[in-house]
Amino acid sequence: MPKFDYSLDYRTLDLRAHPELYRVGVGEQGVLLVQPYKGEILPHWRFATPDAARESSETIYGLFLDYLKAGDFVGADMARKFLQMGFTRSRRYANHKGGKKYDGPVPDDKKGQSGAHGRPELPRTPEDPVKAESARIFKAKWDQAEANEDYARQKKEHKAKYG
Repeated sequence: MPKFDYSLDYRTLDLRAHPELYRVGVGEQGVLLVQPYKGEILPHWRFATPDAARESSETIYGLFLDYLKAGDFVGADMARKFLQMGFTRSRRYANHKGGKKYDGPVPDDKKGQSGAHGRPELPRTPEDPVKAESARIFKAKWDQAEANEDYARQKKEHKAKYG
């Protein structure tokens, strides 16, 4: 699978107009870069409490379905990535008080990319049950998105057409 292309200028690139440039990549790659979707989805993304996570995940899942209905695979995939990120960030805060998982700053050449980048993981703190519940809520919606047959079809078509 082609990797997510971090060399593109996502600040000026409209991937709704240029879906041929979008690569699914791995996991959450590009979730905070790809426009106009970042601007459309990010304002709804919240996980601090289970109530916030429930409202957020339902809203984002609704956007996911709207993008699919419009035949906008890139938007659907970005919504799926925000659901995934809701799970992973909630789990991070459940496992690491304050949400800081790695020791030290992100290297300058890796900013905007996920991963440890050679930094050691900080020790886990006792699990925060509130954040763990938020993670469960997002995981359920993420699983629902991944299991959507229309999403799977559009993903396969996008990869066949654009790589």
